[in-house]
Amino acid sequence: MSELEKTFDILYGIYNKHRRHHPENSFDTEQMFLMWSTDNPPDEIEGTEPFNDIEEAFNIAIDDEDALEMYDMSLKEASIRILEIQGVM
Repeated sequence: MSELEKTFDILYGIYNKHRRHHPENSFDTEQMFLMWSTDNPPDEIEGTEPFNDIEEAFNIAIDDEDALEMYDMSLKEASIRILEIQGVM
């Protein structure tokens, strides 16, 4: 299994954990923003539980700019960004 596949699988687990907290996000489109309420989106996303879980799982720090960009990414795109932050890609 490649590093990208491993990263995606871990991220997908985090995504599913948080997506299930929001009944309006019952559809699975593998879009990062579904980890937060789509009925009442947060004003700030850095430092929220989904990003805290991602930082802990991958031993990285996600700054404001990365958080905003990742919010609008697919899980695959975010997996690539995580590997870039780790210096793997």
